[in-house]
Formats: sequence, C-alpha cells, structure tokens
Amino acid sequence: MFAYIAAGIFGFALLLDLFDTDLGAPDLFSPGTLSLAGLLCLALYLAGVGRAPGSGGGGRWRGRRPGRG
Repeated sequence: MFAYIAAGIFGFALLLDLFDTDLGAPDLFSPGTLSLAGLLCLALYLAGVGRAPGSGGGGRWRGRRPGRG
C-alpha cells in the first residue's frame, strides 16, 4: 500500500515540476518536499510496515516444493 502511495506522490511531484507550479503553497507542494514524502512511504514499505498480519513473504512456498519426491 505504501508503495502505491509513494508512486502517486512521486507522480504528483513530477507533474508539479514539469508544469513549474506550486499551487499557491510553495512550502507544502514543492517537488523537494513531495520527494521526501515519497521516499518516506517507500522506506516504510520496504521496512514491512502496513503488511497484513501473517504475511511473512512467500507464503505460497511453505513446506515441500512441488515435484520433489
């Protein structure tokens, strides 16, 4: 979930930078501030924050691997 939020923030920051606008709030919507917010969300995603309980990664491959006798 945090990865999707980070992607949205990065996309919004890119559009603001491309159109060279600050939407009337230069400190709140600057590309630098939005990039830091996106990096924070990306770091939280990589740290595992917000995952569903018990989703320890790779739950599909628990136990024996198929095809091994």
